[in-house]
Amino acid sequence: MGYYVILSTLTDEGRKTLKEKPERIMEVNKELESMGVKVKEQFAVLGPYDFVNIVEAPDNETVVKMSVEIGSRGTVQLLSMPAVTVDELIKKLK
Repeated sequence: MGYYVILSTLTDEGRKTLKEKPERIMEVNKELESMGVKVKEQFAVLGPYDFVNIVEAPDNETVVKMSVEIGSRGTVQLLSMPAVTVDELIKKLK
């Protein structure tokens, strides 16, 4: 399993949905799990992105599939980046 950082920006429709039904965030997290992507940490942030998510998934293809599925709804734009822990990086560099 690998780690991924997912930066997300809500569209106007996404902001409307969030305002009307804030618990939708947790529903989407359950949908991600059914796609093989487990949300490890999730933060609402200020700035150019609305959320920062740290997720775990078996491979890049799973994250791409999730990104296409979620992004095709028109409520959010995603930027997904594979990540490694610092401990893993140090181990690989030795």
